[in-house]
Amino acid sequence: MKRRAADPARLRARRRGRAAETLCRWHLRLRGWRIVAAGWRSPVGEIDILARRRGVLAAIEVKSRANLAAASEAILPRQQRRIARAAEAFLMTHPELTALALRFDVMVVAPRRLPRHLAGAWLSER
Repeated sequence: MKRRAADPARLRARRRGRAAETLCRWHLRLRGWRIVAAGWRSPVGEIDILARRRGVLAAIEVKSRANLAAASEAILPRQQRRIARAAEAFLMTHPELTALALRFDVMVVAPRRLPRHLAGAWLSER
């Protein structure tokens, strides 16, 4: 079976996304967050960054777009549900973190701008 060549635009987007996630992890660390996991995957979904500070465990989705407004609108309800299910799966494998308050955040990244952290971007029934 012959493999198709990867789409250059898709490769650029993936590379840009990884760079945005790295930038966001450093941004969080500088603000006192401890990174618990990055790029955590399960059969039910993926979480870009899991970070904790004080009594909060934040499941953070990173979005990189041409401008901050487009990035902040990029998370659809279906994706929110998938991230919430992945967070529950993560907590099942890390019971020591279940006492922390689970919060769903978004970090948006645009060219030549610092990341913006939107705390409590959506709620999930837990």
